[in-house]
This record gives sequence, C-alpha cells and structure tokens, in this order.
Amino acid sequence: MPELSQNESADHFLQLIQKSRKGKFKLYIGMSAGVGKTYRMLQEAHQLIRSGINLKIGFVETHNRAETAALVGDLPTISRKKVFYKSKELEEMDLQSILNQHPEVVIVDELAHTNIPGSKNEKRWQDVVELLQAGISVISAVNIQHLESLNNQVYHITSVEVSERVPDHVLRMADEIVNIDLPADELIQRLKDGKIYHGAKIEAALSNFFRSEQILQLRELALKEVAYQVEKKIETEVLGPNRLRPEKLLACISSNNEGAQKIIRQTARLASYYDASWYVVYVQTPREDPDKIKLASQRHLINNFKMATEMGAEVIRVKNNSVSDAVLNIALEKQISFIILGKPHFNHWNFVFKSTLLRNMLLKTESTPIDLIIVS
Repeated sequence: MPELSQNESADHFLQLIQKSRKGKFKLYIGMSAGVGKTYRMLQEAHQLIRSGINLKIGFVETHNRAETAALVGDLPTISRKKVFYKSKELEEMDLQSILNQHPEVVIVDELAHTNIPGSKNEKRWQDVVELLQAGISVISAVNIQHLESLNNQVYHITSVEVSERVPDHVLRMADEIVNIDLPADELIQRLKDGKIYHGAKIEAALSNFFRSEQILQLRELALKEVAYQVEKKIETEVLGPNRLRPEKLLACISSNNEGAQKIIRQTARLASYYDASWYVVYVQTPREDPDKIKLASQRHLINNFKMATEMGAEVIRVKNNSVSDAVLNIALEKQISFIILGKPHFNHWNFVFKSTLLRNMLLKTESTPIDLIIVS
C-alpha cells in the first residue's frame, strides 16, 4: 500500500469521520520519544479544523518542546481536571468533559498512560475506548515499546522494563495506523540539539535508551508492526468472507510468573498473526493449591489472568490431578488448533522426554488435528 502524504492522510481520516457516526480511531506509532508523533497529530488537528471539523485537544503532552508547543497555539482545548494524589495536585485528561462537549474529533496523546488511582478507568486507552463508543473520533499516539506482546522483546533490546503497556487489540481497533519514522542518526541529533530532552537528561538518554543499535532494532519493530497491522486490515476488510476459517489457540500457564507472561505475550502475537481466538488455561493441581504456593505467586497469577483478558484471551481455570488430561479435554471441547507450551529448562532437546507434561501432550495429541507449539 503506497504511503499517503501528510495532507492525503488527513483527508483520508476526514472521509472516515464523514462516513459514519461511530467514532473513528487513528493511531500514530513511533519507535521512541522524539520522532514527531505529537507534532504530526497537531498538524493534522489544524488541517481538520480548516476543513470545518469540530476538533478539541483532550490531552497533549509537549514535553516543553518549543516546536510542539507552538503548534498547540490557539487550538480549542478541553481543560484538564485537577486531582489531588498523595498531597500533590496533578492534572489528568477530563474524560467526562470531553463526553459532555462531544466534539467530532479529540486529540488524546500518551495512549499508554496510567491514570491517577481513583480515576474512572485505570488506563488512558480505556478512556479512548469509551470515547469511541460514544461516537467521538480519536487521534492518538504511542511508542512501539508500549505494545504488550512486545514487552519481552523490548526488554531484550533495551534492558529497560516498560511498565505502561497497551494491549494488542487496541491497535486492531484502529481504523488507520501511521508510522512516524526517523533515521537513527537524525533522532540522536535531535536529542543532542535539545529538541527531545533538556539538560542532564540528554547525556543519560544517549548512554541508555538512545543508543544507535537499540534505536535501529526498535525502528524495525515499529515498521514491521505497522506493516503487519495494515496487512491484517486488508485481509479483514477486502477479502472478507473469502478468508480461511480462523484458528484457535490454547496457551498453557502455571504459577511461574515469568514463564506465564512470556507464553501469554507470544500467544497473543500468534493469535494476531492467525487472526485467531485464543484461550489461556491454568490447571490447578494439588501441588498448586492456594495453601501450597506463595501469596506472591497467587497475586502474579491473578495479574496474568487480567493481562491475558485485556489482550483478548478467554481465561479458563480448572482443577485436575493431570495437567495433560485437563488441557486435552479443553482443547477438544474448544476445537483448538494449536496448544502453546513453555519450553522446559533442559540444555539439550534429547532430554525433552524427561518432561512428563510434554511427553504426555505429544502422545495424547498424536491422533488429533491439534498441533503443539513450544515457546522459549
């Protein structure tokens, strides 16, 4: 699909708005802070207002960048609400005011933001969903490192744990996704020129997140993700009923927190790739009775159920003495195509059959149409 110019992109989103009263969602994605996502959103805001669209700024974070702040200018803005939290006055996007004023389009920056405790929704992306459901079109932005299913890959690249994350299904909600790309050397030069951060933060960024090799890898992630999302949208909207019947995936997790998170995220990406419905199953054996596992493990388990649900999975919890029996029964009942298991911690695959679960699953699925996928 040829890339649209900036004016063509704004015109295309304008046409989407005019076609339906349902809120439309446009998302700008970048590889890191400073590539120009907010700047492009504000440019588009001016274009839409010139086209007669009732547009308001719901929340924009300029990060004290002069070029971005200048574009905010006299754009109509819905005032933020002031919230007291831990004896400090903080500002949040005023969701209710936006719903009350009901503009045609609202600009909502920092999609991955976590709202102040006590807010109606825990996450800003949940605010955006509510605005879309109310018939308000939204233009927003997010960095690729905030995508939930890429969390492990991002940590491998940057050694930074990203705490604010957006479920993959939020990207699939977007009617239009635009990648804001910038060569690594240009991004680093912008940082050195003080156009991204100021003062001591510049040197810290150059020695940590903004190293050339990391930027290149994050750039590749962003380019691949946007290309993939566009491809899936074409398959869904153009091919329509001619598509093959979607697959069904079943991810098997235990109370092992790190392993469970990796399995959930990788299954989410597989589900997105196959356009598949998916499930997460936890089999509580006598060894994992609540009184036999640590309280911290129980909390992690609940958090993983929540993460899986937010990412689009249906969570299944069962009690059974045999994990393999329980998993196979569920797989047959749900007509599962693929069962996803974690790779056992052995140095050589010769020892795989020392894993009772793997051995049993391989034997029990041999005469079924179900395939096993082993993930690291």
